[in-house]
Amino acid sequence: MRNPYDVLGVAKGAGEAEIKKAFRKLAKAYHPDSNKDPKAAERFAEANTAYEILGDKEKRAQFDRGEIDAEGKPRATGFEGFSGFGGGRGAGFDFEGFTRARGAGGAGGAGGGAGPGGIGEDFISHIFGEAFRAGGAGPGGFARGGPARGEDVAAELSVTLEQVAGEEKMRIGLPGGRDVDVMIPKGVVDGQTIRLRGLGGSGGPRGEPGDALLTIRVLPHPLFKVEGADLRATVDLPLEDAVLGGTLRVPTLTGAVEMKVPAMTSSGRTFRLRGKGLPKKDGTRGDLFATTAITLPASDDAALTDYARRRREAKAGTA
Repeated sequence: MRNPYDVLGVAKGAGEAEIKKAFRKLAKAYHPDSNKDPKAAERFAEANTAYEILGDKEKRAQFDRGEIDAEGKPRATGFEGFSGFGGGRGAGFDFEGFTRARGAGGAGGAGGGAGPGGIGEDFISHIFGEAFRAGGAGPGGFARGGPARGEDVAAELSVTLEQVAGEEKMRIGLPGGRDVDVMIPKGVVDGQTIRLRGLGGSGGPRGEPGDALLTIRVLPHPLFKVEGADLRATVDLPLEDAVLGGTLRVPTLTGAVEMKVPAMTSSGRTFRLRGKGLPKKDGTRGDLFATTAITLPASDDAALTDYARRRREAKAGTA
């Protein structure tokens, strides 16, 4: 991964507005819906990763101090992306919140409580496989009546809105050199943390291992604004279609769709595309709200200019 400043083409002292503008320009140019070049998807993902760091004040400061690399991972020895809760990225995590949630149905038992993101542990076990069921730890992170339990560790997984919409599987590296395919859960939201049982620090010869706490980070998108499971987007509407009506191609996370626009449609009119938003926990999907923005011809149009002048004069004559 290249230096994020180089990726976005901005100086180290660039302001937030300049960074955001540079990201949007690159994202629009390389978005897979508008650029079919096989390398465009890589450039789009690279720009997303760079903006995830530079668009976040804390992460940007950490990168400038050399604490994280160009992918947002800590510059430290050991397993990349993970650290104990005694310091580093895991410091300050509300471990008690997790233990209280686990205790709702008995530690590791069926019907265990939901984590901070609202997804129950049994559901997470279903997603990640039975290998993650390593229950038996009591409150405070120690196995009941036995040796000390291994330390919990933290990691982050960055996903695009397209990956959330497609409920894709993603491969992540885990301690010990294992790779695991993770299916993005329905209804996942930015900042949600899920528990991966038994994938944390070693508990020694007799103790059980700790857990890995995986925080989902949804990357910003150049076209869509997220509102729960719904999405909002601004769609360019040519002047002739605004006046006469027509068919407008609207981008969605699963490909462009056609939408009928009635005659005399003004800028700012919002159309609802049902089921074109993000997946919900119940299996349904949110909606996409497309707001029109009328665009004028790129070059001078004599007929249009003459018509507009005559209309202005006519209005002035009736005033």
